[in-house]
Amino acid sequence: MADPMRIRAKAEGNIATVRVLMSHEMESGQRKDSAGKVIPAWHISEVSATHNGKVVMTAEWGPAVSKNPFLQFNVKGAKAGDKVGVTWKDNKGDTRTDEATVS
Repeated sequence: MADPMRIRAKAEGNIATVRVLMSHEMESGQRKDSAGKVIPAWHISEVSATHNGKVVMTAEWGPAVSKNPFLQFNVKGAKAGDKVGVTWKDNKGDTRTDEATVS
């Protein structure tokens, strides 16, 4: 299992800015190791975010996203104390879900 995501959510008015730093190696499948063998692709393929349990954002990613990707998005109608959750799934079937409270 991957390390926890670092999620920060800050509300200004009725909009919260959510910043997420994900821990994932994100191999493209095009690099080679020291023996010359191709390193298999291993990358986040799906990302979704929830606000108090309701899905507010989904994304499909591919192998071109960098290692330990950063994601930022806004959530309308969010206020301090609300919960924001982020889930990712990679091409090997591993998943990670973490949650933060809007400040």
